Amino acid sequence: MAGLLDRIRRAGRPPFHSMSPTQARVAYAAGAEVLEPPRAALPRVQDLTLPGGDGSARAARLYAPSQARTGVLLYLHGGGFVVGGLETHDALCRQLALRSGAAVVSLDYRLAPEHPFPAAADDTWSALRALADMGGALGLDMTRLAVGGDSAGGTLAAVAAIMAREAGLPIALQLLVTPGTCAHADTASHHLFANGFLLDAATIAWFFDHTIPYHHRHDWRFAPLEAPDLEGVAPACVLLAECDPLVDEGIAYADRLRAAGVAVELEIYRGVTHDFIKMGRVLPEADLALDVAATALRQALSGGAPT
Repeated sequence: MAGLLDRIRRAGRPPFHSMSPTQARVAYAAGAEVLEPPRAALPRVQDLTLPGGDGSARAARLYAPSQARTGVLLYLHGGGFVVGGLETHDALCRQLALRSGAAVVSLDYRLAPEHPFPAAADDTWSALRALADMGGALGLDMTRLAVGGDSAGGTLAAVAAIMAREAGLPIALQLLVTPGTCAHADTASHHLFANGFLLDAATIAWFFDHTIPYHHRHDWRFAPLEAPDLEGVAPACVLLAECDPLVDEGIAYADRLRAAGVAVELEIYRGVTHDFIKMGRVLPEADLALDVAATALRQALSGGAPT
């Protein structure tokens, strides 16, 4: 990991916080899959649309490892609510489908600053409800439904799990990969890993400032650690990176889930940074994390759950 960080520094890539959102999206898309294995071939990859929270049609993509009727994971990509999309997380979604045996539906939710908070959360919830209703027509088993994501997508997945509990929509698993959960970047790990560990403090502030006004950040739909009650939400698989500004809030969220009686599988991968799960070409920890995520999905969507 240290060698990889050194190569990234020597490449001289401008940080996101020095760019406009449009420029950052282009830069992120160009490099998003460079460190991932090639996109795995799957027997079924299908573009489709799901309704967004504003009634618009949002692009989505279905990945299935077979033609069998399987459970499904709604996946939300990372990118600080500002960058990312279907293409930046295509390889990751293919791996999750291939390894778990479940279908994966990736959602292209609206991005800030053009669509500030709570647009992404609204799109996620609208798509999840629609998928639960229409999944059968896609050949999916909607009695086995999970939600997951990485980074900001992990935040959205945690929020969707709370919304699903409120609506009485059964969710078998929430897969949270290096999620953001707190209102402000003020934990010890935010200070310890503020600079030099891929996701720096200035970029986090840039993401936050483009997404949501300061005085709204305690809304649990942005910071699920602020949710008043987590009892009865879906079992969780939480995958964290040790050298990540977000690691403390990920641990805190797992602890709150456990305190509320929710089954949680928590894994912390030593010596790696934020976004490590998308670095499978060079980091064995990425491969290990994908296997853990796939196993959790396979068990949950066949009737089991993390213990």
